[in-house]
Formats: sequence, structure tokens, C-alpha cells
Amino acid sequence: MPAPERIPTGGVSGADALTLLAKGELTVLGRVREASNAVLYCSVSDEERTAHCVYKPVAGERPLWDFPDGTLAQREVAAYELSEATGWGLVPPTVLRDGPYGEGMVQLWVEADPAAELLALVEGEEPGEGWRAVGFADVGEGRTALLVHADDPRLRRLAVLDAVINNGDRKGGHLLPAGDGALYAIDHGVTFNAEDKLRTLLWGWAGEPLTDEARGVLESLAADLGGKAPLATRLAELLTEAETAAVRVRVAELLASGTHPVPSGRWPAIPWPPV
Repeated sequence: MPAPERIPTGGVSGADALTLLAKGELTVLGRVREASNAVLYCSVSDEERTAHCVYKPVAGERPLWDFPDGTLAQREVAAYELSEATGWGLVPPTVLRDGPYGEGMVQLWVEADPAAELLALVEGEEPGEGWRAVGFADVGEGRTALLVHADDPRLRRLAVLDAVINNGDRKGGHLLPAGDGALYAIDHGVTFNAEDKLRTLLWGWAGEPLTDEARGVLESLAADLGGKAPLATRLAELLTEAETAAVRVRVAELLASGTHPVPSGRWPAIPWPPV
């Protein structure tokens, strides 16, 4: 079946959404077939509410050479937990639970605003006012165009979050600008590797100083990741010891440099396909 339209979430959010996702009755309605792993479109209901969600069972994950088998769902949940710790709320409510096909990640389905423009291809060598350059893209027939993303503070926060979680696959299709002005990001299965894997479309601030807001958030994260703090404890339940240690290192390195990271040059910096 074709990918279903993004529809309203039913008005649930925050703790109510987490409770509904974790304890509600999960019913599979269809499958998003263009996804590389099993992605099931579902409803989740209790006696009072119904919302729509995505269910990614561990049993439907394809093995990856550079990630332990059967761990992508946990990484999705870890990305949500860390996003919540920043206070930015960039990842939709996400839980790990049992479902019709076994344990998996369940995430609230977000309705995206089709009129929002966050990415574009433009002619020329400069991005124009309100845009940030990513790089040149082949558009066929020997022609290239400049790939740009919006100079948007929500995207800038996401670029920081991606650097912390070491996102190896930040594509344009993972960005969901909602009608209420919020921005959500999805598909965080290939994150938190202990080795540097950052691949993203959000390079527009590479090498530039972090905002005061971002530095404050990173300082708070450094404290939250220490000892037996709740965030540190939760990540330890979802990731390996080496991976949780690497999160602390990345936060410390960002604070020490005071700048957005730049491409390492050791591998392609932009995921393929980019959208």
C-alpha cells in the first residue's frame, strides 16, 4: 500500500502521549513500504483516546555491519530521551514496548505542514537571504544546483542534537514541521555509535560559534549525563557502555570547541539519498 497521509495525532502530548503509546491497544493499519526496515502504521487506543503512531518491531530490522543487531529501536527511544533532556522537544514521544510482532519502538505520528519549506535547490553559488548552503547537487544533464536549508533556529537546535547523538542519517524526509510551529525529527535508528558517524543535510552552520542557548543546553546535558543522573541511567539501559561514554565525550568536545562540527572528510558527509 502507499504511505498513508499524515493525520492529526488526536491531541495527545507529553506524559499523556507516553502513557497512551506504552499501554494503549496497538492495531496495525498498514505498512510504509519505502522504508528500509519494517515500519508499521498503527492506531493506539485506550478507553478515552485514539492516536496514530509508527511501530518498528525489532524483528523487522535489517542487520547493519556497524551497529549491533536488534538495537535500532532502543536507539530511537534514546534519541527521544536525550531530546527531552535538552528541553527542545525535537523528537515525537517514543516508547519501547511489546506489540503484535514483538518488542519494538512506538512513536506518535506527527502531522506535517505541507506548505513549510525547509530545503530547496537554487541556481547560483550563494544561498540567498534566509537560507544556508549545504553543497552542490547533480540535477541531471550535466547541471548542478545549490542545495540549501532554511536558516531556521529550530533546524540549528536539531543540528546540535544530531551532533550529540551522532546521527548517521539526517535526511530531508526526516524533518516534520508541524502546523503549530513546532519542528519534529524522526528516524533515529542509526545514532549513538561510539565512532564518529555524523552524516546530515544540516551543515549550514558548520564551524560557526554555537548559540548561547546551545551552550547552556550542552552544559545542562553534561551534568545530566554524569554519575547516576536519570538521563545517564536511562541511556545506560538503552545503549552500550562505550556508546554512553561517547555521548559524554561529544558533549564535552562541543563545549570545548564552542562551534558547530565540520565534516570530517573521512567519508561522505551527506546521506544518500539526501531526501
